Amino acid sequence: MSAIRRAEVVWSGDLTSGSGTVSAMSSAAFEALPVSWGARTESPEGKTSPEELVAAAHASCFAMAFSGALGRAGTPPDRLDVSAEVTFDKLDAGWRVVSSALTVRGVVPGMSAEDFTAAAEAAKDGCPISQALKGNVELSVDAILQG
Repeated sequence: MSAIRRAEVVWSGDLTSGSGTVSAMSSAAFEALPVSWGARTESPEGKTSPEELVAAAHASCFAMAFSGALGRAGTPPDRLDVSAEVTFDKLDAGWRVVSSALTVRGVVPGMSAEDFTAAAEAAKDGCPISQALKGNVELSVDAILQG
């Protein structure tokens, strides 16, 4: 069974001076978040960007994949704090998303730091958003097991 999610954008004006809003239509979790070119390439100034939304998607997908893998291994996490930094850069070919760097800090009783790092790498490679980005975007994960 497929899961389909929908978002909508309303945009007014040209690329550099125009602006728009993005809304989550499937969940109604957010409505009319402001977006602009300047929020992508300069300062956010209270607006979001496609790259920030990709970072949110990647961080949440990774957290779920990692939590699931840890649980299946018999070491469910007490807590995972995950962030993703997505880099949007101008290359010779034009503007591109070039990387997504995940950081995870976790409390996982009964797990060694080495096993935590290995499991984080596997979750990074297996999460569906990573799979969508793979081959086009540099992916990394920095995993630190906390006491």
